[in-house]
Amino acid sequence: MYRRILVPIDCGPLANRALDAAIDIARLSGAAIRVLHVLDDLVFATGFEMGATYAHDVLPRLKRDAERCLAKAQGRVAAAGIAVDSVLVECFARRTSDLILEAAKEWPADLIALGTHGRRGVTRLLLGSDAEQVLRAASVPVLLVRNCATDDDEPVQRETAETATVRPSATAEV
Repeated sequence: MYRRILVPIDCGPLANRALDAAIDIARLSGAAIRVLHVLDDLVFATGFEMGATYAHDVLPRLKRDAERCLAKAQGRVAAAGIAVDSVLVECFARRTSDLILEAAKEWPADLIALGTHGRRGVTRLLLGSDAEQVLRAASVPVLLVRNCATDDDEPVQRETAETATVRPSATAEV
């Protein structure tokens, strides 16, 4: 079963749902969890930054928020009695999915659990999907936790370890 579960988070509700699912799985399997946050240094860059304001004010604030996010997630996992650590990765003009895949390989993770918006059509085409890229390229199983509301805004049952689907990636041995 799983011994190491990597959970990339951004502190949004989908990431929290993925963390909950990872906690459920870790309870069943005795796995440890690593919480990962990717801080994109260019996330708020527009090209019109005034002097050093971006580097001296915005980036340190983003880093503090990321560290708080990780600490909160790490506390939730520890409160569940599960071994946990956290990693903050800063990137500069790289895809988040690539950094997640590298982190999964370096640790090495047995499972990657992450949230996905489940976008379709033009929205997915325009925005892309880091979750989809992780699913396609991962060498370990990937658990995708979808948004809790459908297009019709009808509530969807919360996925737990018992109801969530783990899809092996195309390169994983089945």
